[in-house]
Amino acid sequence: MTSTREELTGEIQQRLIRFIAEVVLYNHAVSGKVGLGASDSQFMTLLQTYGPLTPRQLAEHTGLTSGTVTGVVDRLESHGFVTRRPDPRDRRKVVVTPSMEAIQDKLVPLYAEQGERMHAVLATRSVEELKTISEFLADSIAEADS
Repeated sequence: MTSTREELTGEIQQRLIRFIAEVVLYNHAVSGKVGLGASDSQFMTLLQTYGPLTPRQLAEHTGLTSGTVTGVVDRLESHGFVTRRPDPRDRRKVVVTPSMEAIQDKLVPLYAEQGERMHAVLATRSVEELKTISEFLADSIAEADS
């Protein structure tokens, strides 16, 4: 069993790397089942997290070019996952809006098994452990957003 702070830190980092890799691979498999690519599913995650975004905001979040963003949005729109709507603050711009109905119908069922597994793991933890996990994840996200 790992005992030193340094060993525990290394172990946590390695497990997080594996966890992230598993999530990315799972998302890629789900994307393939609905005819989307890896970037497409990442856009869906961004839109579900942040809500409607302009193509420029999507480019800023992803580091992709405007041409690539247009291609991804075109694919998502052709599958019914997003719509382009005029930006209510500036009618010259468009906002890419996720279609919650399409997400519910087409994507949520494909993530059900993953959700059940996560729920089962979390159900084995005490409230204090859950608070620690939640705080750790919140801190990790805050650092990533900085």
